[in-house]
Amino acid sequence: MRSEWKDFVGGKWDKEINVRDFIQRNYHPYDGDESFLAEPTQNTKDLWAQVLDLQKQEREAGGVLDMDTKVVSTITSHGPGYLDKSKETIVGFQTDKPFKRSLQPYGGIRMAEKACSDNGYEVDPEISEFFSTHRKTHNAGCFDAYNQEMRACRSSHIITGLPDAYGRGRIIGDYRRVALYGIDRLIEDKQTQKDSTGRVMTDDVIRLREEISEQMVALKMMKEMAASYGCDISKPASNVQEAIQATYFGYLCSVKEQNGAAMSLGRTSTFLDVYAERDLANGTFTEQQIQEFVDHFIMKLRCVKFARTPEYNQIFAGDPVWVTESLGGVGVDGRHMVTKMSFRYLHTLTNLGPSPEPNLTVLWSTRLPENWKKYCAKMSIQTSSIQYENDDLMRVTHGDDYGIACCVSSMVIGKEMQFFGARANVAKCLLYALNGGIDEVTKKQVGPKYRPVVGDVLDYDDVMDKFIDMLEWQADVYVNTLNIIHYMHDKYCYERAEMALHDRDVKRYFATGVAGLSIVADSFSAIKYAKVEPIRDEDGIIVDFKTTGEFPKYGNDDDRVDEIAQEIVHKFMTAIRRHHTYRNGVPTTSILTITSNVTYGKATGNTPDGRKKGQPFAPGANPMHGRDTHGAVASLSSVSKLPFNDAQDGISNTFTIIPGALGKEDQVFAGDIELDLNK
Repeated sequence: MRSEWKDFVGGKWDKEINVRDFIQRNYHPYDGDESFLAEPTQNTKDLWAQVLDLQKQEREAGGVLDMDTKVVSTITSHGPGYLDKSKETIVGFQTDKPFKRSLQPYGGIRMAEKACSDNGYEVDPEISEFFSTHRKTHNAGCFDAYNQEMRACRSSHIITGLPDAYGRGRIIGDYRRVALYGIDRLIEDKQTQKDSTGRVMTDDVIRLREEISEQMVALKMMKEMAASYGCDISKPASNVQEAIQATYFGYLCSVKEQNGAAMSLGRTSTFLDVYAERDLANGTFTEQQIQEFVDHFIMKLRCVKFARTPEYNQIFAGDPVWVTESLGGVGVDGRHMVTKMSFRYLHTLTNLGPSPEPNLTVLWSTRLPENWKKYCAKMSIQTSSIQYENDDLMRVTHGDDYGIACCVSSMVIGKEMQFFGARANVAKCLLYALNGGIDEVTKKQVGPKYRPVVGDVLDYDDVMDKFIDMLEWQADVYVNTLNIIHYMHDKYCYERAEMALHDRDVKRYFATGVAGLSIVADSFSAIKYAKVEPIRDEDGIIVDFKTTGEFPKYGNDDDRVDEIAQEIVHKFMTAIRRHHTYRNGVPTTSILTITSNVTYGKATGNTPDGRKKGQPFAPGANPMHGRDTHGAVASLSSVSKLPFNDAQDGISNTFTIIPGALGKEDQVFAGDIELDLNK
């Protein structure tokens, strides 16, 4: 066994690329409390003060401090960048200086130009000319292949927020591989993968061989980039500092190459704890030193910045990256996977202060140790910076080495990825069903000329039949559009750095999404349980509704409307599954919007549930604002009934609870929560 692996328990992992096997054989579950944690060092305080000052300067400059206009970002395009080289224990920035946003035109040159011009910068004319004339971009490829129907759907926002000028994002490279094996071993493995492809040169074999070749180029560039910082990642890491640094370099190379959202980190804490425990036992580092490494690592992740257009910022407010790290969870052998490193990661919220990035996500299970649960609750109360995911639900599908990409999307690290593709606006789809495919805002014929609703009162069965027909059409145009987007991504904007840290044969999920679920559920509930009269304009287009009587509203644990929501999700997914998906991706969907629900609402007219034109949708699977009148538990119950089998890309419920309700104050106010103990 290699000297860098001294004291580690061997197994499959030292003979093949198998990080999970390494973790399972070597990690130590930790049942203790947080009393071992160390305060920030003076170096950490000094560096963080620099970051805060840069953030202040960025805000004062209007949101962007500096941008590249002449250098196209690649893994090796920039020299090393530092805050203070003498104080940093973990190094590396996207460009040659902190907070300078890189130029990434491969997704689309117009997007890159607009991101610059809207912030007072201008892309070098030679670069604009090159990416307009000589080098095709992903965006140009998409619009070459789109048909008129797709363009019309995009323009009207019945399919929304499609990422054809940005990276796909929901691809988590197994950045741990860089630390455990070193780049040379990974290149060796990729060469073996390439040699193992089929001899008959079908188009899929040709594509795979080219992709693996590109991945090897990326790995060589990673080694070169690390060397510019004085680090040798050609060989395995020999201690926890080197392991954190190598893991971060793997991630850094990905964000140097891709301008995306959902550029998630994976599941690194339990892996890195193996190195930390060995170093503590050997006296290589103290607890304070290890915490400093972690603090500096998290600090760097907080500094990831992309050049974005105002349109993007409208959809996703707050400059998010979703650098999601998945913490804890339970192994398939029954041992929990909480380690001291899990605590150290959350402790950065104390040492550096609260932050939305990285998105620290706890994989929650009833079987987690009590001290960890208490610490998570404590940090949630103090910082409001922790996300929770249901590990017991996802472990069944993905095992114990999965991570969350973006917000709620689960995949096995290094073995699975997602073809991600925004949202189908099902609220607008309902309005198209009522109006025979005519857009209620633009008055254009966007959908098929199906028979519109007639009569003075909406009939539930009639509207549902028409809605399902329109939903089938929407699913068809949605999947076809996504097929084009992902084909062009692979052709013109391939994620070679991330895919270099995957196995050869990757399981691909074809990730769709739903926006406006609660609106459609409430609308059908109104039609079924109240009286809804359509109001038509001078052209006979339904533009508003008069609703008489009460109706059950989604979010109150009422099966009458909750079952409608379940049916809609199932019908949507059934429609999606009927279609061919690019590279045989496994169809999934998410019920997920974070801030984009505002943008979707702007493009959608009045709906039968009483929502007015332009009003925001509820985020994700949330009830519409103010309609959940029976408290948080009832709201969560409604959401929990949605079928995970039909929404394996994730279901989100976003809400805020007053601090007192979480126990921050001595007196907990729970008067807004109604519990029926007879159920």
